[in-house]
Amino acid sequence: MKNLAKFSALAALLTILFATSCTSYKKVPYIQNSDSVQSISSTLFDAKIMPKDILTITVSCPEEPNAAAMFNLVTQARNVNSSSTSNTLSNQTALQSYLVSNDGYIEFPTIGKLYVLGKTKTELEDEIATKITGQYFRKRPIVVVNMANYKVTVTGEVSKPGMYTVSNGKINIFEALAMAGDMTIWGRRDSVKVIREDMTGRKSIVKLDLNDANIINSPYYQLQQNDVVYVTPNKVKAKNSDTGSSTSLWFTSVSILVSLASLLYNILK
Repeated sequence: MKNLAKFSALAALLTILFATSCTSYKKVPYIQNSDSVQSISSTLFDAKIMPKDILTITVSCPEEPNAAAMFNLVTQARNVNSSSTSNTLSNQTALQSYLVSNDGYIEFPTIGKLYVLGKTKTELEDEIATKITGQYFRKRPIVVVNMANYKVTVTGEVSKPGMYTVSNGKINIFEALAMAGDMTIWGRRDSVKVIREDMTGRKSIVKLDLNDANIINSPYYQLQQNDVVYVTPNKVKAKNSDTGSSTSLWFTSVSILVSLASLLYNILK
C-alpha cells in the first residue's frame, strides 16, 4: 500500500512536469499547423510609393549619354564633423534624391511635377521612360527607381530592437524578426502587433499570431515601408519587471528545486 502511494505521487509529479512542458512548448514554434494551410495565389508583392518616401531615379541610354545626363542630377555630399555642430560641403557627389510630398508629387528634371503616390517602382519606371522617349530620346531609355528610405522598426521582446533598412523593397515579418535577432524567451508568438500608416495618414494596429501558419495569407505578412513590429512580452516578463528577470528566475529555480527535493525525500524515506 505504501509502495502504491509512493508510485502514485511520483506519477502525479511526472504528469505535472510533462503537462507543463507540453503547454510551454506549444507556445514556442512558429507556423505550427502548416499541413492544413492552403496558400492563396496572388501577384508578387511590390511596394507602393508613400508620402515622405525618398526616391532615387536614374536614366541611362548608351547611345545618347548627353540626353541622359540632364535627368541625372547630382548634389554635393555634406561632410558632418561628429566632434562639432558644423558641416561642410565635400568634393564628393551623390545622386539627387526626390522627396514625395504629402499630396504625392515629386519635381523631376525637365518633366516637372510628377504624381507618384501609390505607384510601384516598375510602374513609375515605365511612366517616366514613356514620357521622355521621342521628345528627348530616339530610343527608349532605361529608367531605374529605388526607395532610399525603405525601413521597418522591430521593437519589444526581440534580441536586437531597432530600425532596419531594406535594400530590395520587400520584407516579410519573419525576415524582420530575423534581422532583430528573433524573439527573446519572453516574447509572445501569438501576440505580435504591426503598426501601419496608409497613404492618407490613417494608422492601424493589427495583432498577429505567428504560431498559426495562416499568417502567410495575411495582408500584414509582407511588411510595408515604415511599419513598426512590436513583440508583446508574456506574463512572466510582466511580473518580473519590478524585481528583474534574472533575480526572479533564480528564486523560482531555487524554489522548484527545494520543492522537488522535499517531495522526493517524503516519497523515498
